[in-house]
Amino acid sequence: MKIVTLLGSPRANSNSSAIARRLSETAAKLGAETPTYELNRITFKGCQGCYACKTSVNFCSVKDGLTEVLEGVREADAVVLASPIYFGEITAQLKGYIDRNYAFLKNDYRTNPQPSRLEPKKLVFVLTQGNPDEKAFADIYPRYEKFLKWMGFTETHLIRVCGVGPETVSLPPKALRQAEETARALLA
Repeated sequence: MKIVTLLGSPRANSNSSAIARRLSETAAKLGAETPTYELNRITFKGCQGCYACKTSVNFCSVKDGLTEVLEGVREADAVVLASPIYFGEITAQLKGYIDRNYAFLKNDYRTNPQPSRLEPKKLVFVLTQGNPDEKAFADIYPRYEKFLKWMGFTETHLIRVCGVGPETVSLPPKALRQAEETARALLA
């Protein structure tokens, strides 16, 4: 099994990255291939709205640092998307990647009952936020889950930790256990 992890935090040692890395490490110990991409270290553009992926090719025609990442996602059995919440939303780095997923939709995606060019995949969404109120920003995952299911991510998991920010010394053990349990569930 191949599990591709995309770290959306601009901070290499962020809480969301630590949780995603624990999941990847656990999966690797269980035999999975686990490439990880730090989006903040990759030079790429967001979707250019060129529609080449709908008119002349069946992939994103923008050639930049995200080309390898998109191909890795295409080949993966599961994808982990990790992001802290900044100003009530996922980071710009992760949003830029998600926008480029538009290329994974078929030309007739609006009417096609199978709109995705991707083989069905599993998805894990890791979200961390400094605000301890679980009601705050609770709308983020459902919005993206709906869209990503449309893209071909059929089985989705959420790992969400509230009340952890840049000054957090250690993550709650429950969050790390959930990452390990989710890795095992992906490989089951």
